[in-house]
Amino acid sequence: MREVRETIIREKPDAIALELDYPRLLALLRRERLTLPQALKLGKMGIFGFILQELEMFFGRSFGESPGEEMIEAYKAAASLGIPVYLIDKPVNETLAGMLSSPPIEKLRFGIEVLASLLPGKLKELDYSYLMKEFREKFPHMYKVLVEERNLYMAINLMRIVDSLLEKKKKVKVVAVVGLGHKKGIERILNAHKPRAVKINSL
Repeated sequence: MREVRETIIREKPDAIALELDYPRLLALLRRERLTLPQALKLGKMGIFGFILQELEMFFGRSFGESPGEEMIEAYKAAASLGIPVYLIDKPVNETLAGMLSSPPIEKLRFGIEVLASLLPGKLKELDYSYLMKEFREKFPHMYKVLVEERNLYMAINLMRIVDSLLEKKKKVKVVAVVGLGHKKGIERILNAHKPRAVKINSL
């Protein structure tokens, strides 16, 4: 968490962008976490919301990260320094709808694997590149919805933020705090359009 604050202090950006939407930010600030019984009561959207939540936690635990805490720290650091905060992620309901549109067999296998990762002794230290490659090969539709579509959505939002700031000053800097799974994809899009305008800080 210290690294995020130190980056913000060192870079002195004109804006901070977080891989969140408003409901997820509120949930983090309120320390709310969806439980499986709550998810079951909410139906399909609740179940896939729970799976998405646990998937993010799984990736975080796999790489010794705590994405929620890092986001809170970045938000608080920005607030204490008077730096505007932008929430750049795709609305979670749209992401969940995309997950629900996956082929039935892929949804079933995806749900089983994510829930199985919660069992004691199932968590392993994994290589990031291998994990993402395996995810893409096993669940191509889910990968598109959870990674590729969100990469594009966040990159477009970042470019809009930069364009808006450039209307007020000639040179701007934005620090974006995103998960490791999105860093390279977003950077690839930005480098083709807005090189050097945004610093990506991955969790």
